Amino acid sequence: MPTTPGSPAGTGPPGSDTTTGTPGSGARSPGAGTRGQARARLLDAAMAYFGSRGISDLSLRQLAGALGTSHRMLIYHFGSKEGLLTEVVRAVEQGQRELWGELVRDPELDPSERPRRLWQRVSDPELEPFARLFFEIYGQALQGREPATALLDGDIESWLRPSIESLVENGMPAERAEPMARLGLAVARGLLLDLLATGQRAAVTDAFELFLSLYQRAEPAG
Repeated sequence: MPTTPGSPAGTGPPGSDTTTGTPGSGARSPGAGTRGQARARLLDAAMAYFGSRGISDLSLRQLAGALGTSHRMLIYHFGSKEGLLTEVVRAVEQGQRELWGELVRDPELDPSERPRRLWQRVSDPELEPFARLFFEIYGQALQGREPATALLDGDIESWLRPSIESLVENGMPAERAEPMARLGLAVARGLLLDLLATGQRAAVTDAFELFLSLYQRAEPAG
């Protein structure tokens, strides 16, 4: 799981117990492992909460209460509410990149079906709150605002890598595979933004299918 700048591993707010992930007991921490587990649990809880309730304007204290923890623990693990939201976006992106990696490595899946499966996932109405949050945090990152800038670290490259490898394996020269992969990523994100802005799912899906047919014509036969 990606990390954010914060307290050194094994330390916490004064009077906190990083063994249990709850403040107040003053017990000594056994190390970074337990802290990482507590952080992961809080991140999972936040993602579940946002997935069911949407991204709300709750204060850090209100959000902590909804997650069954304290605002001090959220600050300890994520630095701020913005830090938590950034990590939520990074976790969702990581899951989607892992799915894409699995799709391009699946020999049983027709090459034309791979990007379609990914699009169906990222455009799923259930993920709309996270998609909106992605563009919000990404906009902050492009303005150089911390901690959102962490979202930019290797973002494009990590998406392009499996696409380029797949294209090259299917016979496309490497110098052409990179711009092709970059084009595919740019169009997918642009259409996702279109979908969020207009809500015209059928029209956006038609546009994606049109792009996919044009993209496939430019690919070598696999």
